[in-house]
Amino acid sequence: MRSQTFRFGIITVGVIASLNAQWLNYPDRGTPLTRDGRPNLTAKTPRATNGKPDLSGVWQIEPPAPGEIERLYGDAGPGAVVGDDVRDFSRYFANLFIDFKRGEEPLTPEAAAQSVKNLARRNSLDTPTAHCLPHGSPNVYFNARPFKIFQTPDAIAMFFELDGVFRQIHTDGRKLPVNPFPSWVGYSTGRWAGDTLIVDTAGFNDQTWLDSTGHPHSEALIVQERFHRRDFGHLDIEATLDDPKMLTKPVTVKFTVLLIPNSDVLESFCSEGERDRAYVGGAVLR
Repeated sequence: MRSQTFRFGIITVGVIASLNAQWLNYPDRGTPLTRDGRPNLTAKTPRATNGKPDLSGVWQIEPPAPGEIERLYGDAGPGAVVGDDVRDFSRYFANLFIDFKRGEEPLTPEAAAQSVKNLARRNSLDTPTAHCLPHGSPNVYFNARPFKIFQTPDAIAMFFELDGVFRQIHTDGRKLPVNPFPSWVGYSTGRWAGDTLIVDTAGFNDQTWLDSTGHPHSEALIVQERFHRRDFGHLDIEATLDDPKMLTKPVTVKFTVLLIPNSDVLESFCSEGERDRAYVGGAVLR
């Protein structure tokens, strides 16, 4: 691991609903309870009608240990807007390659050169997300906004509170499309290996970044995710990225998302005409 100094500040703009908004505390009849009536997050993994683990629920990235973000990236500064504190984000949000030593990131020369250009864009507030474009994969998991999973025997849908993005994972046996039209979230197919869901995604465009630092990817990117719900309240995810144009070897990151019981995702959209970022100056992630 390596340390790199960043200054954290406002990185997302939007109106966050209050915590007592609609249905955020509505009891879910499928939630197991402890003797004192609280959600039992260590209860057994729920099962779908086909016997497979049921991944349904509202999930949120597991926050790092207190002080980890400051240790990895330097002083986090103010670090927060309402509902968004980068100290609660994954270690990979700012830099997908934080586990590599400086200079040993598996980037091709083209990717290294593009990263320098993207870093300059970020420092001038000219990032994809500043223009209301969606976060890339797997970066969309790494912020502190929740997402919701709906599972059926033939498909799984994910609804991300951040930017109102949705995603489909087809589990009906179909193959990935050949020469697909490039899309923001790609095309996903899934299959079960025991209690682990393996998802292959391809067909991305090249307009998103792998992290907030600006590491790029190409349209050749393929992402394989492994989802394993170890108990009622913990979903472990392993994501392997393979991009022969931008990476010299596949890169794997592992992280956990936590169930938010009796909750829901809120409506959140980025307006193309928003002007807040013109006033934040250097107070973005840098």
